[in-house]
Amino acid sequence: MQLENEYHYRAIRRAIEIIDAADHILGLEELLCLMDFRPADFQQVFSTWAGISLQKYHQYLTMGYAKNLLRDKCAALVSASSVSPLGNGYLHNLSIHWEAMRPRDHAARASELTIYEGWFSSPFGEVIAMGTGHGLCALGFVGEMGRDQARSDLAKRWPLAIFEEKPNQLAPWVAAMFAGKGNIDLHVMGTPLQISVWEALMRIPSGYVTTYSSIAKYIHNPKAVRAVGTAVGRNPLSFIIPCHRVLLKSGELGGYHWGTPVKRMILAFEGVRGEATQ
Repeated sequence: MQLENEYHYRAIRRAIEIIDAADHILGLEELLCLMDFRPADFQQVFSTWAGISLQKYHQYLTMGYAKNLLRDKCAALVSASSVSPLGNGYLHNLSIHWEAMRPRDHAARASELTIYEGWFSSPFGEVIAMGTGHGLCALGFVGEMGRDQARSDLAKRWPLAIFEEKPNQLAPWVAAMFAGKGNIDLHVMGTPLQISVWEALMRIPSGYVTTYSSIAKYIHNPKAVRAVGTAVGRNPLSFIIPCHRVLLKSGELGGYHWGTPVKRMILAFEGVRGEATQ
């Protein structure tokens, strides 16, 4: 499974590169020729990766897809009274339990904090996951920056913690996350503003997007757009706390901590999965 996931990630990543480099919208045959793929082979890659046929590939992989999402599927964040803190905004078959810890609480117990870590495959390339006895606390994508930088980026957030490589401790949570079903515990550490922003992110349904300004209004701080952007960028739990679903007002992708190609792949993946289940 790990080799298959990596192969699919590289193939889709290559398709995005070719689409972006073209000066016109590529037809399917032209794309496959440039990728040196037989139609049947890439059809198998795409359908296995996304669960849908390749015929609408350009709708999901092109740069214009994000703008179409913002036009057609911009989520109206529901009120806190309507949905539990990590409710059905993600995937209906996924049960998520959230435990938050503020920085001062973490600092008081820093010497007692043990963080487990491990490497896993995913539909979007290799990931590093970290967690405590209470749940997952970090997840990052490796493909665009490499293992060393990805691990360092997450580990430095808890400089006094004791790290132990125990992937088996994290495997059930990671498997449930990418399968979209099962139970996940999260142990989230952040400031009150960060936690309020991350909770808002969890209210964006899969296949939908929102903007930084919409999140600022949702948390009753409409002038804090820049602070919201910083909090989105500091999200330690990529994918499960879906910061990839936040776009600029213009419909441009904006930044993504783990690389914009990964953001595009995730949005495309959620788009095709959503269509496949309709």
